[in-house]
Amino acid sequence: MTDGGGHGAVADGGARGAGDLTEAILSVEGVSVRLSGREILHDVSFAVAPGEFTGLIGSNGAGKTTLLRVILGLQSANVGRVLLDGRPRSHRNPLIGYVPQKFQLDPDMPLRARDLVGLGIDAHRLGIPLPSRARRARVEEMLRAVDAERFADERVGLLSGGEQQRVLIAHALIARPKLLLLDEPLANLDLRAGQEVVALLARIAAEQRIAVLISAHEMNALLPAMNRIVYIAGGRAASGTTAEVVRADVLSELYGSHVDVLNVHGRVLVVAGAGDDSDRSQIGRHGHDVMVPGTEIVS
Repeated sequence: MTDGGGHGAVADGGARGAGDLTEAILSVEGVSVRLSGREILHDVSFAVAPGEFTGLIGSNGAGKTTLLRVILGLQSANVGRVLLDGRPRSHRNPLIGYVPQKFQLDPDMPLRARDLVGLGIDAHRLGIPLPSRARRARVEEMLRAVDAERFADERVGLLSGGEQQRVLIAHALIARPKLLLLDEPLANLDLRAGQEVVALLARIAAEQRIAVLISAHEMNALLPAMNRIVYIAGGRAASGTTAEVVRADVLSELYGSHVDVLNVHGRVLVVAGAGDDSDRSQIGRHGHDVMVPGTEIVS
C-alpha cells in the first residue's frame, strides 16, 4: 500500500475534490493509535478542504470512531498529528462543530427545537443564556439553514429522527465552525429521511464553505453528495475521489483479499472471492472485516 505522496487513492490520496487541499481545514497526518496493545489505526493520512463533503466509510470496528475521537482531541495518537486550519488542534477548538451518534432526547423535557439550537451559542459558557435580539436572529438563521422553521417550537424529544438530526446540525453550526463532524447521522433514519439529511449537508457544505466529514457504514447513501471518500478497513485507510478509491485494486489491497467492484443500477456491489480459493478462504476467516460497507456482498 502506498503512502505519503504515493500513487492515487491509497493512504492519503492524490485527488482534489471540491476544494484546494493545500489550504485544508483538516489535515490528518500519519496517525496511528494503539489501545490495550492493539493497533486500531495505522498511518492514516487525508485532508479535507473548505466546501468539501467527505464520507468516512467503514464497517463496525474498522476504526472510524477512534479516528473521530482523535480529530476531536478526545483520544491521543501514538504517532502522527492533526492540524486544523494549518495549526495543531487544541482540546476545545471552536473551528469544529460536532453531531454525536447517540444523543438521548427525553420526550418529556420541555425543550423546544429552537432552545436546543440556541444552546450551541452558549456551550462554552456557564449559567443561563441571556436573551438578545442578535441571539434570536442567529437561531432563526440556523433554523432556516436546516429547514427546521416549521417545527422550531415543538418539543425536540417528540420530533422524528430526521427532524432531530436537522436540529442537531443547526446546534453544531450556530457557532460558525469551519469543520462539521457527524458520527453515523443516518444510522437510525429511514431511506427518505437519510437522503434529505445528505442533501442538506451537501448544500450547507457548498453554500457556507464548511468542510463536512460524515462517518457511515452505508456508502451508497452518500454517493450523490461525496466529493471525497476516506475508506477505513482494519485501521488502514484509502482516500481520494470515489472513482479513485472504490476500485477493485485499491479495495483488494486495503482488505488484503480479492474483491471486484460493480456498479448496478446506481448502487455499488462488491463481489468477494472472485479470485482463487485462497482468497475465498481468507474472506471467510475475516467475516465482516472484508465486507465493503454500504454494498451488497456477492460470493
